[in-house]
Amino acid sequence: MRGDKIIVELHHRQAGKGVVDRILQSNLTPPFGITVGGESGSGKSEIAQAIADELGNHAIQSIILGQDDYFIYPPRTNDTTRRADISWVGTQEVNLTLLDDHMGQILAGCSSLEKPLVIYDEDRIESESIPTSGVNVVIAEGTYVSQLTKASVKVFIDRSFEETRAHREKRMRHASELDPFIDKVLKIEHEIISAHKKKAHVVIDTNYQAVDGPLPLS
Repeated sequence: MRGDKIIVELHHRQAGKGVVDRILQSNLTPPFGITVGGESGSGKSEIAQAIADELGNHAIQSIILGQDDYFIYPPRTNDTTRRADISWVGTQEVNLTLLDDHMGQILAGCSSLEKPLVIYDEDRIESESIPTSGVNVVIAEGTYVSQLTKASVKVFIDRSFEETRAHREKRMRHASELDPFIDKVLKIEHEIISAHKKKAHVVIDTNYQAVDGPLPLS
């Protein structure tokens, strides 16, 4: 998403290295997909970037697909839609099928990909063509990406929206993100996303340590 703020800090690097160390110690070999899921403000974008950077240190070329680009509506329009009907909050807000398909296309060896691109400041969605030749790992990050079927490694950040308020304040893109209505949204998201931990191969704990998840890496 154009206009987003990503600040990769030391603790994100620590988590990213921990994830890559576990992957390299497993029997998994590229090409494969990784998802980085978790609640709002948990550091998904930052940890995804840290994973990509660490993979690069091992000469493994990766690309990041952000779930924010796959929302049905652009951010402010989506916020208005939620406020008109809070039942809109959930996985139906995102075209997860398209995101999953795009991950699959890249892993199958396509040389370029036409994908949606959210222009945050203008509240619109356009498309962009990105080069994908030589990419061996696709990293998808976002609240609901644990539901993607094309990923072999699922990372879950085990921090709730209540624990991540400071991070959300730091990256705040619009004042509406921290108003009382958003707390209602985050509670709904929490009920959905917290159940995704059981799908994880790697869990990032509250100290940003990468630990074994419920599912084994293979």
